Order: sequence, then C-alpha cells, then structure tokens
Amino acid sequence: MMRLLKCSTALAFALGFAGASQAEELQAWRYFVSDHAQPSITVVDAVSKQTLDTLTVNGPAALHRTSSGESVFAIQGAAGVVNVVSTGISVHDHGDHGDLKVEDASLLDVSFAGAKPSHFVEHGGAIALFFDGEGISRNVMEDAVLQGDATFVEYKTKAPHHGVSVAYGDHVLLSEPNEEKPDELPVGIRVVDRAGDMVGDVHACPDLHGEASSGNLLAFACATGLLLVTHGDNGPQVRHLPYAEALPAGKSTTLIGGRGLQYFLGNYGPDRIVLIDPAEAEAFRLIELPVRRVHFAVDPVRSKFAYIFTEDGQLHQLDVLSGTLVQSLKLTDPYSMDGHWSDPRPRIAVSGTEIAVTDPLKGLIHLVNAEIFEPAGSISLDGKPFNIVAVGGSGEKHDH
Repeated sequence: MMRLLKCSTALAFALGFAGASQAEELQAWRYFVSDHAQPSITVVDAVSKQTLDTLTVNGPAALHRTSSGESVFAIQGAAGVVNVVSTGISVHDHGDHGDLKVEDASLLDVSFAGAKPSHFVEHGGAIALFFDGEGISRNVMEDAVLQGDATFVEYKTKAPHHGVSVAYGDHVLLSEPNEEKPDELPVGIRVVDRAGDMVGDVHACPDLHGEASSGNLLAFACATGLLLVTHGDNGPQVRHLPYAEALPAGKSTTLIGGRGLQYFLGNYGPDRIVLIDPAEAEAFRLIELPVRRVHFAVDPVRSKFAYIFTEDGQLHQLDVLSGTLVQSLKLTDPYSMDGHWSDPRPRIAVSGTEIAVTDPLKGLIHLVNAEIFEPAGSISLDGKPFNIVAVGGSGEKHDH
C-alpha cells in the first residue's frame, strides 16, 4: 500500500476559522502554455478562462514549474537559453492558514545561456540546469532568481552529453557520461561536494534517462532498474532497485513522482507504464494501455490518481492504489506516435479542480472536471498550444 505523506502547503488550505484580522478566502490558478513553433508563453487565468498575457521568449520552450509555484523555467534547447517567469502567485504557510498573494505574471530580466539546455531539476528551492552541449550544470536558488540575481555555480562533467544534475543538500548529483561514446546515454551518477570534489565512487546506472522525486525519495531511471537516493548522515545514500524478474524486457526512460503518496510512475514500452512503490516487496506493477502512450501526469491534489493520454485521443484516470485504469474520456482526434518524437502532441497539467490537456493541432486546451472526471469545456488559444504547467492554490487575503 502507498505511504501517505504530508500534503504540500502550496496546495489548498483548510480555512475553517476567523483570525484576529479580517481575511478573505481566495483561490487563484494559472496555466502557462508554450507554443510548439512560436517563441511565446501564454498566461491563462484558470478560473475566468481568460488570457492574461503573452510573454515573448527566444524560442519554443519546455516549461517547468517549481514546487513553490512562484516561478516557471522556460528551457529553450534550440535557442540555447533558459528564461524565467514570475508566476505572480505565491502562498505563504502560517501553520494554521496560508496567505495568498496574487500579482501580474512577468518575464524576469534573468536568463541563463549555454549550449543545448535540456534538464531542469528543482530540489528544495535549489535548481540545477543541465546544458547537454557543454556537459555543465548551472545551479541557482529560486529565491535569488526571483530577486533578479542571475548568479550561478557551475559543475562540470567529463564531456558534453545528454545528462542531468540534481542539487541535493550540500552535494550535487551529476550524470556520468559514457567516456568511449559521449553521444550515448550516461552510465551512472557521480556525487560531488559544493567544491566539485567527488565523494565516493560512481554509482552505475546504464542508459540513465529520467529523474523524479516523491516525498523524501529521489530516483533515476536506468536500464537495470532505479537508483534511489535518500539523505544520509554523511551525504546522499544511493541504492539500486533492480527491475522485477517478472517484468518483460524493457526499461523506463521517463519518471514522475507521486504527490501525497510516495510512488513513481514510468514508461515501460510504448503501450505500457509501470507503477513503482519502493517500499513494497513487489515494487513494480505493469499497467497495459489500450494503445500507445503520449503523455502522463500525477494529480497533486487527489493523490490516488494519475492521468495518461493515449494516441487515440483518450484521457485515462489511473488509480495508483489498485493499479487500474478506472475511467476514460475521449478528448481529441487521434495523435499518432508515428513520426518525430518532438511533433506537436497533447500535454497534461492539473490545477485545483481541473485537468487541462492541450490540443495543439486544434488550438485548444481541453478541460476536465477532476472531481467527477467529466468534460468541463475548453479554452481557445492562437497557434499550437503545447507544453503546459498549472500554478496556484488557495489561501487568505488579509486586510490589515
């Protein structure tokens, strides 16, 4: 059974009492949507369904929100730059309630340039930006970036490669390139201290591709299983969780981590996903899909659910406790997985009570009521809306 974790304070707050000062309970959610071909990010009010702004960046961007929800990093691999958006929404935890602050979203006057930026990983407000074309991680702190500080610390690997890095307390985890063939996937993880000096040996992880966090666990996907990382007395503790012998041949190359429940969800072949609970004796559960998978996401509010969009245009609701697909909805025309991996295809994001699915070929965001899993309308956008993230929460607005 999945282990329950404390829900993030950046989500909804229970507000069942009156404080010493008058307070108004508010909810604010925004979608940030990048275009598949144009260098733009559209800001949409998820409550009113109105477009608030369109921000111009350098190229088509992959979007990554931070756990605080106060910033969105726009990774533009072809343009060689990472821009940062202030979402304008912040929720500050005061124990018995949260204070909600809402301002205009804005493109910060902060950017990070380099060859082929690819992976974004945030851990406790520390952000690692990995540049494949240089084999370099440029690490920043979110709170400093929001203040306009572009200072970063560099950590270099042995060669340019398609890699990843994670800022992890007083250490940094860096992918280890294949020295003989750096253009192939990494072969392991190297732990370094803040000075960049190696700690211990390289942890083997052949064909490393995919990283995620869930609760206090960090995981990397390898050809042989997962590398699991936890905090230890003397730095990161790393162990290998091999794939179960009962699984068919295959591997995960994309991981996402559960919220509220500790688990990981990974791809495992084009028409299967694998549900991973490292705390269980049988850690891997294979889930067959009706057709090939396009995208998948976890629900940060309704912790027992995750969602998978398949190429037949259907959105499926996965119960992660039972490991079964419990409901399905037809949302779009088919999006075949034949063709180039980067062709425009739907992406999923989850706000407070909604699931949003982009439909780039129709210029739409389809909305699904997450509480009853039924269609809830759509939002029209110019161009080809592609990558999407949802940011927001609920809290009190005080009149002091």
